[in-house]
Amino acid sequence: MSILSNGKPNGVAVDADTAALISATEGFDHLFSNKLPEARTQFSSDNSPFHKLGLGVSAFMEAALGMETGLMGEAARALADSEAGAKRGSKNTKSANGGKSSFPPGIEFEILQADAIVLQGLVHALSESYMGYLQCLYALNKLFKTVFPTGLDSYVTPATTPIPSRSPSTSSLAESAQSAAETISIPTTPSKGSFFGRWGLTVPSSPKQPPKSVIHPDGPMEDMIISGAAFGYGLFNLVFSLLPAKVKTVVGLFGFHHDRRLALQALAVAAARKDVHSSFAGLVLMTYHGVVLLLSGYQADEAHIIKQYQAIVEDTISRYPDGALWILNRAKILRMSYNPQGAIDVLQDGLRPDRPGRFQQADALLVFELAWTLLSQRRYQESADAFLRITEINTWSHATYYAIAAGCYLSIGNRIKAKELLDRVPELLERSKIHGKDLPTEVLIRKKLAFYKAKAKRNGADESAYVDFIKISPAEGVFPSFVVYFSRLTRYYLAELAIFWNTHQRIMKDVALAHVKELTSLTPLVTVHNEYIAPARPTSTKDLDHPDELAIRSLILGIVHRTLEDFTSARLFLIDAHNRYPEIVDSKWVGGVALFELAVLDLEELEFREKAAKANGNSSDDLKADWSRVLKMASETLDRAMHISGGSVDLSSRLDSRVNMLKDEIAIKKEKLGLHS
Repeated sequence: MSILSNGKPNGVAVDADTAALISATEGFDHLFSNKLPEARTQFSSDNSPFHKLGLGVSAFMEAALGMETGLMGEAARALADSEAGAKRGSKNTKSANGGKSSFPPGIEFEILQADAIVLQGLVHALSESYMGYLQCLYALNKLFKTVFPTGLDSYVTPATTPIPSRSPSTSSLAESAQSAAETISIPTTPSKGSFFGRWGLTVPSSPKQPPKSVIHPDGPMEDMIISGAAFGYGLFNLVFSLLPAKVKTVVGLFGFHHDRRLALQALAVAAARKDVHSSFAGLVLMTYHGVVLLLSGYQADEAHIIKQYQAIVEDTISRYPDGALWILNRAKILRMSYNPQGAIDVLQDGLRPDRPGRFQQADALLVFELAWTLLSQRRYQESADAFLRITEINTWSHATYYAIAAGCYLSIGNRIKAKELLDRVPELLERSKIHGKDLPTEVLIRKKLAFYKAKAKRNGADESAYVDFIKISPAEGVFPSFVVYFSRLTRYYLAELAIFWNTHQRIMKDVALAHVKELTSLTPLVTVHNEYIAPARPTSTKDLDHPDELAIRSLILGIVHRTLEDFTSARLFLIDAHNRYPEIVDSKWVGGVALFELAVLDLEELEFREKAAKANGNSSDDLKADWSRVLKMASETLDRAMHISGGSVDLSSRLDSRVNMLKDEIAIKKEKLGLHS
């Protein structure tokens, strides 16, 4: 939205509520530009519902971006105050029989109320109280039907895309206004027979509808109504679609079922506007695209996802060039496009001391991303420094950051510094309990420290010498960490460190070869032989003397060999990792993850053959039967992965999220090929 002096957009006099909206938008402009103090000052300048929401959003972002548990209470209070203010505004407008647009009177305040409810629901989710989402169901579905009675097709999106397929020729943001009419109609009809039937939405399987003309909102208030309704509906449904299966099953008993594609389209409609919601919608879409690229393992059309991602990032960063969240996503695109040095340069520039504005929790994300990117390049000292730097600006799980930094020091051979850091971990674990419980990553850290101490005793040493018996660095896959990535704003929290973070899939060949050399030098020697594994003399010593260690080594080597496009060796290592599952004691997560990676391997190998066929001038249609078989086999493998990764297995819900993403990609590939389920 363009903000002009005297509270007048485009020089036209506005009413008090519209002027308040414009004033509050200035505060959001500060927030998105990393100027949190200025944003708070602007939001505190008025007592309107729009300003109250701004204060609530500021508190929420501080709490969510940094997983600051101490700020959750403040966020909840600020959002409750915002919701109460929106309710009063709605009541007053309706009682005065007023209205500022073609929409029902007071609906702008219902949008604000829905914003507050969604964020309160996310506060519940940040505390792992998933049923807090239930309070969003009525308001969001009702608003969606009111604002979009005939669906979303008539609204511009950042990059118009036929649904369900992904077209590599998708238009850019600059072209979207001209091509909006090319979208496929998705009429919305009330779902029947459910508790939420009168507001529920389904996508019928009817033929494509003819394109409709583009709808242009009339003024900032209508822009806010359209963007806000689309954002709230899209965000809630997208978050809900990525929750663990057991949570979705419980809510499903009430008759509510998500539609991820419709959610993404709703977010795209919101992102194409210039209202405050557009920036949030863009952030959600950016993060979602980044998560799919990072964690699904295989993408039905990676180039298209990157193009969509790039379009949204460039549009947003043109408005907020100094905003940490947009700088973060620009770096992620570079990393996922196999330009890690470019990503490092962007992140380091974003963290330069003279950059205008400061938003501590958002800046912490830049440091966090920098630490991981450096780690993926085996720049261990710099990575350790970055992870420890996070502890100075973020209160979330210092034990995890110390454990990863210790792994970095182990990788460069500094066991003294590694032990110094690991010896501090038990004390840090006691500090960071939430409601008296350990975080998921910290459960693993406790187990692994106990594992190493037991290994020291098993080898005739005192347990205090446990660091000498760590042969696979924690930074390379022993402590799968809890990374709040997409999650920082929308609670798509996903467990990752190396293996779970999928660091090994997007590394360059020289880095992959270094991993192979390091891991295959450990004894007992691997039984797989190829051009990348140097011959070595058999020895009676055993660096790895436990099934857990052997399984983790095979798992990492399987992923790395797949990156090297040595699919035969990759399969042998991944099968070995899975076959050791019955003997594994502490790292039961390996069994399900190995199956997940085997499913990715099958898909990647066939895509490799498909690309080779096209490069040689052959038709990829000849592989359609192979795709049908492999897609079916991959789906069955994913089902097996979830079967052995029950609730008692560490980080099973994180694997659940990855499986769901990969199944979505499998479904998209089937539809692109014209295959029936």
